[in-house]
Amino acid sequence: MAATFAANAQGQLKLPSLSPTAKVSQEFSTSSIDITYSRPGMRGRKIFGELLPYGKAWRTGANGPTKIKIGEDLEICGQKVKMGEYTMYSIPGRETWEIILTTAPGSMGADGYPIEFDAARFKIRPVRLEQDVQNFTIQISDITFNTCKLELVWERTKIVLPIVAHNEESIESNISKTINHPQPKPYFQAANYYFETNKNLALANLYVDSALIDNQSAYYMWYLKARIERKLGNKEEAIAAAKKSIEVAKGTAMEGEYTRNNEKLIDEIKRQSGHHRQED
Repeated sequence: MAATFAANAQGQLKLPSLSPTAKVSQEFSTSSIDITYSRPGMRGRKIFGELLPYGKAWRTGANGPTKIKIGEDLEICGQKVKMGEYTMYSIPGRETWEIILTTAPGSMGADGYPIEFDAARFKIRPVRLEQDVQNFTIQISDITFNTCKLELVWERTKIVLPIVAHNEESIESNISKTINHPQPKPYFQAANYYFETNKNLALANLYVDSALIDNQSAYYMWYLKARIERKLGNKEEAIAAAKKSIEVAKGTAMEGEYTRNNEKLIDEIKRQSGHHRQED
């Protein structure tokens, strides 16, 4: 019985990992990018060129190959990559790195790559950092409606993979389908998309007006209305919408923020108008 207890206790022992597993799950475009990897530390070691020799394959982490799942077709470093799950390998180099996305089973070695399983290979010049990054880090940065950057960072090296989602057509199609669908209609979301992307400001204005019909106390909708009117050059309408946003935000948890934002917008419009009058 004592032996059984000792075995069970040993099986339940949990100790800190030198290369802890990490998961990155980032909403992007109309889906997500999900990454699972392990994060080794420098621990006083020289990493690239010594611990990880140049020209030799690396699993882009520790313990096991790094996995990346993309939820829609993307363009990575100028190459088309289909929606799916891939294993990511790297070949560090002094001047150039090679990043490999593969569907190959098992693990890769330094030689004999199963090229037939390649989804894509990217050659990238590393960025030199001023300070050490102690733990290997994969992160997604600079996110917009249709672009982001996948970054690999360790020691004083950063690798940046630019990503583009060619989602305009699918988003337009989705907006059209949902706008013409029975209630509730996503007028506000569609208006915000067109405003942020400068695609169709007249349609953005029509949609935000439609959203406001049943949401007169939605201060955030009035704020969007003010910014759309400003972009359209309708200064009086923009100021009126901004004042309405301030009015309906009173007594809410967001009163301070929306008062500041709208007052700033009104001040900018008035100063711009005054500047133009001086020029005239």
